Amino acid sequence: MIVIANILIVTTIIVGIIFTIVTMIGILRLPDVYTRAHAASKSATLGVLSILLGVFLHFWLKEGHFSIQLLLGILFLFITSPVGGHLMGRAAYLSGVKPTDETVDNDLREAVEEAKKENLRRLKD
Repeated sequence: MIVIANILIVTTIIVGIIFTIVTMIGILRLPDVYTRAHAASKSATLGVLSILLGVFLHFWLKEGHFSIQLLLGILFLFITSPVGGHLMGRAAYLSGVKPTDETVDNDLREAVEEAKKENLRRLKD
């Protein structure tokens, strides 16, 4: 049982480290704020979640301590990090940050223009 627990703990921590390295490379190498925000929110979330899961498993399986704080931290991070990445990208778009020339499509443009027209209609009424 101890060998299986050690393998599980080490595997989750190594997966977390790999995703964290991918996050670092993505932030340094990707061309614009939108792709960087995607790298920072998605792969960093998986990296930190895997590391926290490894720590949780270590304390639970090896030390016999079931940590509800770690589970709440995992849940909080799982919910807030992708939402924060999405909001950073949306704020960058609404403030006028241009995407890279390699961007193929801009689906948000139409929705923002419709929202502006709707707001203008509401102000006139």
